[in-house]
Amino acid sequence: HEVAVDGQELFFSHVGLRGGPAPVRRYLPDLIDRVLTGRINPGKVFDLTLPLAEVAEGYKAMDERRAIKALLKP
Repeated sequence: HEVAVDGQELFFSHVGLRGGPAPVRRYLPDLIDRVLTGRINPGKVFDLTLPLAEVAEGYKAMDERRAIKALLKP
């Protein structure tokens, strides 16, 4: 993504930087089930709900910063 991180700036600002793999596919089926059955409220993550047929609008809204994350419902 062509991002440069200045190690000296991190060091002297007392900021830590960590990274690692994000095994999303491992947790996604369970999390989707919890959202769809109402066991968890995704409101803190999803701020736009659209029907699945409007998936393109969801991506457009996120790209234009009108939404942080779109939830698509069947």
